[in-house]
Amino acid sequence: MTASDGGTYAPQAVHAPVVGPGEFAVAAVGLDHGHVYGMCEGLVGAGASVKWVYDPDPAKVEAFRQRFPEARAAREEAEVLGDDAVRLVAGAAVPADRCALGIRVMDAGKDYFTDKAPLTTLEQLAEARAAVERTARKYAVYYSERVHVETAVLAGQLIEDGAIGRVLQVIGTGPHRLSAATRPDWFFDRSRYGGILTDIGSHQVEQVLHYTGADDATVVRSHVANHAHPEHPGLDDFGEAMLVTSTGATGYFRCDWFTPDGLQTWGDGRSLVLGTEGFIEQRKYMNIGTQDGPGHLFLANGEGERHVQVRGEVGYPFFGQLLRDCLDRTETAMTQAHAFKAAELAVRAQLGAVDLVPRG
Repeated sequence: MTASDGGTYAPQAVHAPVVGPGEFAVAAVGLDHGHVYGMCEGLVGAGASVKWVYDPDPAKVEAFRQRFPEARAAREEAEVLGDDAVRLVAGAAVPADRCALGIRVMDAGKDYFTDKAPLTTLEQLAEARAAVERTARKYAVYYSERVHVETAVLAGQLIEDGAIGRVLQVIGTGPHRLSAATRPDWFFDRSRYGGILTDIGSHQVEQVLHYTGADDATVVRSHVANHAHPEHPGLDDFGEAMLVTSTGATGYFRCDWFTPDGLQTWGDGRSLVLGTEGFIEQRKYMNIGTQDGPGHLFLANGEGERHVQVRGEVGYPFFGQLLRDCLDRTETAMTQAHAFKAAELAVRAQLGAVDLVPRG
């Protein structure tokens, strides 16, 4: 599946229910980013039912209900949070507001599932960690570029099976199409979206940690810039960072808003994972110069070379695991420590970044 911009990219649901009909009710609160559709599609594919939707903007609610007609439009957020039948609330609010929403959700006794970036400051991170400790609820994060991409899922499985040996380095690219005319005002306000490394860079940080099996990392160097959009001085249109993980592996990633209009999809997202016995390359959303579609994984190791186009072979197990984790109080989809560590390192990369171009 392709889309003109990453904000509306939502893979089709893979029907793999882990709960019975009506057993797991969810709600959507905060529809500021289109990722909420992908989040809910994934949950529904795992067997959840969308009972409620709330946003202050009636137009956003109506658009959501066209996709999920079973969702009832709540008159206010409290109507959702007061419903004991709702087990989990999915939200894609403005990034700077995601933490406060999550704390309200957890204080209401529900688990929280937020779009990335899950927060924008280290102060918010401390508040979120304290709320998780206080409430014993989950603050799950939609790091979609790994959990909602089949090549990324397969790459993780291959690495876990030892296909490339011990991971030494992860290189990731996260290019996106800007589509500036379609973006809301907050998109260009760094205090609201958190900066490029905090925001879309969090995808890449999470993948570095996951593929290396690390529980921590140090940000060695990071840069941001506004190279070509002086009319939006708060926009970082380029960012990059280098990490050294607790396993001794390294990670480098680059994210940007320079996908050209002539490209067939919103970004030629790739990753390259080097191991002691081979390497894996992912061409997630397209194979440039062809009409082969998304989902290309390349593997080279001592047994030879493979090119796999991953379509419906591994699915998106994260969502079913998340539902079971909420019911069973386990951590199979993603640990809370991992979700927060990825966010922390992304924020630290942003805070420590050298701005390459003076801004007016």
